[in-house]
Amino acid sequence: MDDQSIVGECKNLLSEISCDFVGVALQDEKGLNIRWHYAVGNANEKYRLITVRFGKGIAGKVISSGSPIMIEDFPNISYGKPLEQPIMLAENLVSSYAVPLFFNGAPKGVLLVGNRQKHLYTVEDQNKVREAASSLEKILILHFASGGL
Repeated sequence: MDDQSIVGECKNLLSEISCDFVGVALQDEKGLNIRWHYAVGNANEKYRLITVRFGKGIAGKVISSGSPIMIEDFPNISYGKPLEQPIMLAENLVSSYAVPLFFNGAPKGVLLVGNRQKHLYTVEDQNKVREAASSLEKILILHFASGGL
């Protein structure tokens, strides 16, 4: 898999919209665990240690629902308890917008943009995130075709 292409796509998105962090999480080929594999704008390397189950955390909820999720004021307004959002805690994110990454018609990954201050993602921002997700799906198809990372 071309890690540089994935990181490059994340860097492009970071510069295109007003955000502090861009991350990509992928569901394990076997099992229901979801891990953060790529990040730009990260404050530390904690994202690499985060594993959530299907349906848990922002990544697990996006994959299980197949729908985008926006968090505008974490932890004041969020889905579930703050401790159930490890990527938000690890990166000190207050706002985030996450979209699913689809493979063979099924959500298997997540592209997340985040801010360390309260931020509202415009429709234009959301469209740019979805466009980046579409580009990433084409790159990441090799990940799933080859049996995982």
